[in-house]
Amino acid sequence: MLLHRAFRGALVGSVALGAMLSVAIAQTELRITWYNDGNEGEVLRDLLDRFEADNPDIKVVIDTVAYKAILESLPVQLAAGEGPDMARVTDLGGLQQHYLDLSPHLSDSAYWEANFGPFLNWLRSDEAPGAIPGFMTQLTVTGPFINKTLFEQAEVAVPGEGATWDDWAAAAKQVADKLDLAIPLAFDRSGHRVSGPAISMGAGFFDADGGPALVDDGLKMMAQKIYDWHEAGVMAKEHWGSVSGTQYLGANEDFANAQVAMYMSGSWQIGQFEEQIGDAFDWWAVPAPCGPAACTGMPGGAALVALKTSEHPEETAKVMEYLSSEPVMAEFYGRTLFVPAHLGLAEKGVDFQTDNPLAKHALEVFAGAVPSISETAFNLQGYPNNRVMFNALISRLGQAIVGEMTLDEAYERMTDDVAKQIAEKERGG
Repeated sequence: MLLHRAFRGALVGSVALGAMLSVAIAQTELRITWYNDGNEGEVLRDLLDRFEADNPDIKVVIDTVAYKAILESLPVQLAAGEGPDMARVTDLGGLQQHYLDLSPHLSDSAYWEANFGPFLNWLRSDEAPGAIPGFMTQLTVTGPFINKTLFEQAEVAVPGEGATWDDWAAAAKQVADKLDLAIPLAFDRSGHRVSGPAISMGAGFFDADGGPALVDDGLKMMAQKIYDWHEAGVMAKEHWGSVSGTQYLGANEDFANAQVAMYMSGSWQIGQFEEQIGDAFDWWAVPAPCGPAACTGMPGGAALVALKTSEHPEETAKVMEYLSSEPVMAEFYGRTLFVPAHLGLAEKGVDFQTDNPLAKHALEVFAGAVPSISETAFNLQGYPNNRVMFNALISRLGQAIVGEMTLDEAYERMTDDVAKQIAEKERGG
């Protein structure tokens, strides 16, 4: 009897110890704030499930939010000293002060320098020029898609190599007029999206000393075109006019519903369009239209960065090393149909998992556009205050388009906005 009780007590104790050990193993919980353009969140979850199986002491929770929350809510959180361990961000320079340097916790910093080096410069601040805060989940390139099926139905020739923005706007309007479309040409309501075309017109964005100089003749030339297109019905006032201030608004749903002849957006739409549109119509990526100075889009992309708000830097670095490893990156890019921002994989090539010739063509167009991207565009993308410039551009241009001010007044306000907001940031506001 005594032996039986002793055995039962030992058994209960073992079970309790096992439960305690199980809890201890799963004690470190990390959180990623994430947004989706297509299926990348689903792919990330699949990859992290495998990581967790091999690392039962770490649990990674993905908090998926709207892109607007990444632009507007996350910076407020971080400024208040609150936030996740990691986040997917696009304001690469503007959030630099919040990034955690992973270098002390990485097993092979040289791998990161070799494969992500040029893009790490977008994440590094002057105070931490050698930091490794994270990696680009993809390299994006802005540029247009057309509904090639609508062009064919309207019997309008697709403009060829070297075609200008005026050529494309005229062709899109012809298609819309013949087929009674509401939206000939759509731009995402985004300062980033307008900046590439502005650089094509000669916009410099910086003065001779490298300081911000948003308004010049090149920017005015593109702003005037966008204003005139809204007045002439080439662009729909209802689109940009439905929101105000610095609010972002995409036109991807209108394009996917075959309501748009030409859509200025970028490479991140490929995965989404493959899923949403499939082969319902020929969604065709075309090279960036030309201006007198260049034929360029804007580079960019989203980075997964570690944040100073993390209480678990070593575990965070372990997750980041796993996700950034070449085989994992190759699978991520292949399944999400993202242009790789990993130099080794860009050289070797990625096995993109699609049989859709439209997606394959789009990937070729956007990847092929990278060498022709203007140096000004690369400099602007890495500028820590670029979000200030993008916001000033889109908010004031939007006001001019809906009739709240003239274009000349908009240019004055843009310049004032940039000066005031940068001064406020430098004061720590």
